[in-house]
Amino acid sequence: MNVVLVEDDILLSQHFERSLTRAGHMVVTSPHALGAIKLIDETKPGAIVLDMLLTGSTALPLLHELQSHDDLARIPVIMVTSLADDMSLATLKPYGVTHLLDKTTMHPDDLVAAVRSASL
Repeated sequence: MNVVLVEDDILLSQHFERSLTRAGHMVVTSPHALGAIKLIDETKPGAIVLDMLLTGSTALPLLHELQSHDDLARIPVIMVTSLADDMSLATLKPYGVTHLLDKTTMHPDDLVAAVRSASL
């Protein structure tokens, strides 16, 4: 499955990409929301892995943009953030977020499992 990974921490992005690639996914990455929109349009991913805090912005404008298009609104989003304790999956669900993972406590297998689960 194609996965778009939106993460501005380069080392973490590479780590997530390796884990997802080892699990058989084709991963394209963007460090910011603007580049992510282009990748999403080009690759039609089965899932999006998204950090909440991005350089110069948050993930919210990207989530709003995705929800404004019928086809993009159906793509499951896995939110991976260090702010997970301050958020609720229930409040993120209307934005297409299917999983909320805490960067500070998650294991790389958690991300792979979330992507697999979101694509079912």
